Amino acid sequence: MKHRALFPRLYAFALTAFTAFVLLDAFVIPQSYSVVKTPAVTQGNTTNAASDPTTTANTEKAAVTATTYDNGSTKITLSTYREYDTDIYVADVTLSGADALKTAFANNTYGKNVTQTTSAMAQAQNAVLAINGDYYGARSGYVIRNGVLYRDTAASAKQQDLVIYADGTMEIVQEGDVTAQALLDKGAQQVLSFGPGLLTDGTVTVDETTEVDKARTSNPRTAIGQVDGLHYVFVVADGRTSASAGLSLYQLAQFMQGLGVRTAYNLDGGGSSTMVFGGAVVNQPTTGGDRISERKVSDIVYIG
Repeated sequence: MKHRALFPRLYAFALTAFTAFVLLDAFVIPQSYSVVKTPAVTQGNTTNAASDPTTTANTEKAAVTATTYDNGSTKITLSTYREYDTDIYVADVTLSGADALKTAFANNTYGKNVTQTTSAMAQAQNAVLAINGDYYGARSGYVIRNGVLYRDTAASAKQQDLVIYADGTMEIVQEGDVTAQALLDKGAQQVLSFGPGLLTDGTVTVDETTEVDKARTSNPRTAIGQVDGLHYVFVVADGRTSASAGLSLYQLAQFMQGLGVRTAYNLDGGGSSTMVFGGAVVNQPTTGGDRISERKVSDIVYIG
């Protein structure tokens, strides 16, 4: 009789242990698949551009203020808007070459549960401007970064991705319509898989009921958009605080349309939403919705 009573206990213990391992493996235990060799920034000295934004990739001295950066080839203007009872931070970016628009992985490592804060990644990459990316490590979907294909498994046929081509052009595609390899062959430098797309040809492509799975209607948000040519905007909105309510996807799309954006895409939001300029975090990122601090994420989009 004692043996009969012991078996259910052992089974319950084994099941609990297995479940705990699966959860730890999925969300906690870091797994490195590939270490990325990030192209070195050509500099005339060893000064870190994230802590000293006057140091640039081509050793030129940039004109820098608290809200602007101009080295002759990269121009950035940072503005803060107050709309929808929310603080919204916009970096208006004009480049002379598309190669200045880059992405980076946490710890320069492609893997699962490998994370750093946006500001730490920005500093490591000598980024002048950075925002959090798509948090690929906690999601499925295509992953192409800086012209390298890392993951070619589709999340779903309807998953909308942002493609940034070698000439800087942005396009929103559905994974069911094209393979990752086809995008790479077409010249994709970056493929980000979060979404949804917000604007196509200047037209809002979401409505008031569109929302990211399991997200609240109003949230901190991160988005990127192309006005034309090599003219872009990086957008981060605060939220989940008494000072800022946050935005719905429809509000975010309308706001970016008002900036003259033609193509816009929603990146990871919530506690991940962070903007870094000149080495400093400029917004109020929330962790767990109850304190102002940076969440560690998988990747960033940056100007360097």
